[in-house]
Amino acid sequence: MAKRVVVLGGGISGYGSAILAKREGFDVFLSDAGKISELYRQRLEQWGVEYEQGGHTMEKILSATEVIKSPGIPDKAPVVVAIREKGIPVISEMEFAARYMGGAKTICITGSNGKTTTTSLIYKILSDAGFNVALGGNIGESFAYSVATEQFDWYVLELSSFQLDGMFDFRANVAVLMNITPDHLDRYDYCFQNYIDSKMRITRNQSSRSAFIYSADDEVIAQEIFSGKYPMPMRQLPFAAREAVASGAGDAFLLGDGEFTARVGEKVVTIDTAKMKIKGLHNAYNAMAAALATLAAGVEAEQVERSIYEFSPVEHRLEPAGTAGDIQWINDSKATNVDSVWYALESMKRPTVWIAGGTDKGTDYTPIKEFARRKVKALICMGVDNAKLVRDFQGVVPVIRDCHTFEEAMKAAKEVATEGDTVLLSPACASFDLFRNYEERGRMFKEWVKENVLK
Repeated sequence: MAKRVVVLGGGISGYGSAILAKREGFDVFLSDAGKISELYRQRLEQWGVEYEQGGHTMEKILSATEVIKSPGIPDKAPVVVAIREKGIPVISEMEFAARYMGGAKTICITGSNGKTTTTSLIYKILSDAGFNVALGGNIGESFAYSVATEQFDWYVLELSSFQLDGMFDFRANVAVLMNITPDHLDRYDYCFQNYIDSKMRITRNQSSRSAFIYSADDEVIAQEIFSGKYPMPMRQLPFAAREAVASGAGDAFLLGDGEFTARVGEKVVTIDTAKMKIKGLHNAYNAMAAALATLAAGVEAEQVERSIYEFSPVEHRLEPAGTAGDIQWINDSKATNVDSVWYALESMKRPTVWIAGGTDKGTDYTPIKEFARRKVKALICMGVDNAKLVRDFQGVVPVIRDCHTFEEAMKAAKEVATEGDTVLLSPACASFDLFRNYEERGRMFKEWVKENVLK
């Protein structure tokens, strides 16, 4: 009798996992409490996967020998609690798909901020170099679906803490840890150490043949590395802007003149950040990490240099949405935590009308209050409940507008902004109160600007 695999969640992670399980001959059942998209339903039906939507049939779910849980479903959800109480193993898509990827290798990127840009840049460098590579995890196609339907030599995977929580035997050939700052604390019992522990799982199972790339400027990472809690047999490749921490295996340093040198073994590349299309200190960090990762994967230095200079900003990350009447509109919808907003405000050179708000994640706004005091002329709060945001920035920002719909917030921003200003959508919160996800929020922002500002 075939092993029974139950997949919780019918989004991109879930449908891919279900199809891979079906291909591997398992008895598969997918259950989603909400509605599954038409595209994913069609693919499930093409593969003959049994599924349900709009609720969970517990009898079917609890008959599983193993459950693959989508990262968006919290561990405290009643269905997950019931599964664990019965002693059924719960894993992530990443853990499951890695079992069937053959001899392929992985570059895995995590961190509170910078994941998407770094992942996208690494993927571009490998693609430009002619590598047979797939993009997956939080962006691109489902990792499991790629494993099920094609053969790749490399997988570049953006990983959230939720995905890492469900990984046990998985090993990243190249692990990249950008930074660790408070985020998603609502999912970690409002305990920062729990979140830190999740992020450090990126090093799990690494060997002397693996590489670990990390920010040497991040005090939390440094503390964890030197704590002795984690075995560190892998090649360590730190990158830094503030303080040089040399490694015999390789490293990357940003100098005061805006150049950085990345070295892995005998391979060295030097990048002038002024020539990069992606600007700001945060993107210098992202490029250093990407350079180290791709050099470690075997890409030649000349190709790394070319691709970094060619790389354009990622959608929803400090993405220009247009300029009219000398007012810039910038879409930074992916900035769902304070540290991301810190980098966004740090890069602002003009008076800023800041649109923020959404579903609070246990956020402490203290780190950005000084930037807000110096750079923000008006805060437009956009969310169902803005009480905390309004309270925390009262007396910090001269003008605060409490708006409860997208349209209301956009009209307020347009009304307040004057010639020479920048309107910055950088929410510092999750999107789920008014939007399906940060992508929808960002697209709606750009469309509104196009229709109401640029015409």
